[in-house]
Amino acid sequence: MRLVVVENNSSDTESNDDPVVGNISKLCVVPPGFSGKPRKGNLIFDACFESGNLGRVDYITDTEYDIFIRPDTCNPRFRVWFNFTVENVKADQRVIFNIVNFSKTKSLYRDGMTPIVKSTNRPKWVRIPAKHCYYYRCPDHRKNYVMSFAFNFDKENEVYQFAYCFPYSYTRLQNYLENLDKRELSFYKRELLCYSVQQRRIDLLTITSAENTRRNQKQRVVFITGRVHPGESPASFVCQGMIDFLVSSHPIAKVLREYVVFKIVPMLCPDGVYLGNYRSSLMGFDLNRHWQEPSPWAHPTVYATKNLVLDMDRCEDIDLDFYIDIHAHSTLMNGFMYGNVYEDITRYERQAIFPKLLCQNAEDFSLANTAFNRDAVKAGTGRRTLGSSLDDKSHCYTLEVSFYSYMVTTSSQALPYTEEAYMKLGRNVARTFLDYYKLVGYISAKPSSSITPKSNRHAEGDGSRSERGYDNRYTTDSYKGSSKQSNSGATSNESLLSYRRDGRRQY
Repeated sequence: MRLVVVENNSSDTESNDDPVVGNISKLCVVPPGFSGKPRKGNLIFDACFESGNLGRVDYITDTEYDIFIRPDTCNPRFRVWFNFTVENVKADQRVIFNIVNFSKTKSLYRDGMTPIVKSTNRPKWVRIPAKHCYYYRCPDHRKNYVMSFAFNFDKENEVYQFAYCFPYSYTRLQNYLENLDKRELSFYKRELLCYSVQQRRIDLLTITSAENTRRNQKQRVVFITGRVHPGESPASFVCQGMIDFLVSSHPIAKVLREYVVFKIVPMLCPDGVYLGNYRSSLMGFDLNRHWQEPSPWAHPTVYATKNLVLDMDRCEDIDLDFYIDIHAHSTLMNGFMYGNVYEDITRYERQAIFPKLLCQNAEDFSLANTAFNRDAVKAGTGRRTLGSSLDDKSHCYTLEVSFYSYMVTTSSQALPYTEEAYMKLGRNVARTFLDYYKLVGYISAKPSSSITPKSNRHAEGDGSRSERGYDNRYTTDSYKGSSKQSNSGATSNESLLSYRRDGRRQY
């Protein structure tokens, strides 16, 4: 391991203007004037791993550090996603991390969202308690919004990892799909659609029964895409939940495979995902603004996907019923949908059917947040572009899910999403297609989608096991300084943070 020791002095008035370029790698941050080998407690930061993001760390005091998010590659506008590790800690070392350069001011941090954390021997992600986090406008950083959180490193030999939301990497997707391949399912096919700029696979999945493709009638197709914005990792969990359900032995899944062809492109921006970007591709493009005229060399993934969708729409043997692009939302709660506005009143009203059916199946889906619009800023999105290009019978939606939480009618408290909860939404979206096709008279067979889908036993990857199995074993209390505090008020994480309530540092 190559260790870089950086002596940092935050009193330099020009330090905040230094550009943040590239992820830090095994960076040991020490006090000004320090010399010699790093000691225990001199924190070592690292983000040089897949989907990592940390651009700079400033030493403030022994208990406080300013954290700078690395902007998206070739696009300094976007600074939201972070994912980094900290090691070389002392037992019961208490610190405050200030994330100081968010590019968005409106955030779910205002509504109680907090970073997530895991460590070497506690690999399950948990949220830092809200009482240890504070989102405020800070005069020390030109009155920009800062998110500060207090944390207690309870074990010396642990490596701790902090992230904006549950990571879902390109490698994780590839491992998941390879495990599906090994099952040799007759109704599942994986193809290479194209390569990204950095030569990563863009996979095209087809899920349908062999008998369905041999029928002498039009194929009814549902086309799903996800992760066009690389930092929106919840989209991948929702997409995996859909895939898990559609390849399962659940009776609803069997019926859907007999009548419907599902085409799924799980990850449209794998380069951005790999690099740890929030919204941009390797070359700095927001791919969801380039659907109108995608370039085969600059936006190859969108170019190939759009051409495939349009080819299917032109095929006389195919009815392309749905195009759904999965995203995550940074300011709203619950799952919800965006649809298009059409001059044809019948088409406009017809597209409201699926969201209403989904609301009956998914307790976390919000009709109140669901909206139909044609904002100019959304003109280059997949939903808007395909909505104006496809047959009038096609429904084009953006499916959004909150980065943080959802509200249900039976509780007044917001419930934070987990990896399993995201995948459950995906399963509920999949089974809602049965309700839709029964409603329009295409499927008359039982069963009803009111049957609760079983958890898929074959799901792979870090998030495959149910969150419930971990509830009693690992909670945030596993990290000292989370919800269980010492009796000494002077050293508790809560008191460490309380002096910041006026938005200023006090030394």
